[in-house]
Amino acid sequence: MNVLVVGGAGYIGAHVTLALLERGHRPTVFDNLSTGWEENLFEDAHFTLGDLLTGDALAEALAAGAFDAVIHLAALKSAGDSMNEPERYARHNVWGSLRLIEKTLAAGAPLFLFSSSAAVYGEPRRLPIDESHPLEPANYYGFTKLQVERHLQWHSRLRNLRFASLRYFNAAGYDPQGRVSGVDRDPQNLFPVVMEAVAQRRDAVQVFGDDYDTRDGSCVRDYVHVTDLAEAHVLALEHMARENRDLILNLGSETGHTVLEVIAAAEKAIGKPVPHVFAVRREGDPAALVASSAKAREVLGWKPRFSDLETMLAHTWQVYEKRL
Repeated sequence: MNVLVVGGAGYIGAHVTLALLERGHRPTVFDNLSTGWEENLFEDAHFTLGDLLTGDALAEALAAGAFDAVIHLAALKSAGDSMNEPERYARHNVWGSLRLIEKTLAAGAPLFLFSSSAAVYGEPRRLPIDESHPLEPANYYGFTKLQVERHLQWHSRLRNLRFASLRYFNAAGYDPQGRVSGVDRDPQNLFPVVMEAVAQRRDAVQVFGDDYDTRDGSCVRDYVHVTDLAEAHVLALEHMARENRDLILNLGSETGHTVLEVIAAAEKAIGKPVPHVFAVRREGDPAALVASSAKAREVLGWKPRFSDLETMLAHTWQVYEKRL
């Protein structure tokens, strides 16, 4: 398939592009490189520089490519920042997505794969969380993702646009062969923050809250290796093309780790201390998020191969050790 990967120079986008290439598809990356990296671009994937929000580059790229599918990975992603800057998150995550959907329909691309989030669920009523769990986002970031999902459901009904919404839990790790090497410039996620602390690029990891109702008082999260995540994207695209139906799927490892457990495992895996300090809770942070990925396993035949904590930490450190 010819696939336009919007945000394909970013962390997850580069791994998705790599997975597409490995399965024999023909990806084109569309990215403004504001948070992505040129070094994450692959010679076998065409690249178009452009912005999702402005200009004509998006429409021109879609019109020129005769694309079978669009993968949308371009969004702001910090739950904490979204509570302080809702207007910016609305513009990038909602308005930008609607513009992309409009241009996709105009170009006649029949398949649309959306990078969603477990944040659409909010505070869990039960664990593990499956796709039937109530949708009550606890932060504005999750709200933006849910709004785009609802727009896609209407466009599927009214315009026959087939879509997949993949609700990520927490992506971590790097390509096992080291073929993706760009690191976040201002990371918000735990794994890169830990790596920066180990490399003395920041004073300490902030642990937001030590009084949650968890086994050590810090938040529990489900971490899934980004290579496993990328493979699920390709499987979902191929399933949509074959079955001509929409998909809404969780993608997680189905194992929860606390923040303090990740820090302790990193110290053991890397052999260096991870300085950390406790800070107040962040608004909109649930105590625990753990996935049920049973539906993805059943529908796609997806099985995470690298999503144990030790492997994800080792693959992350192999990149950060070289870079920092």
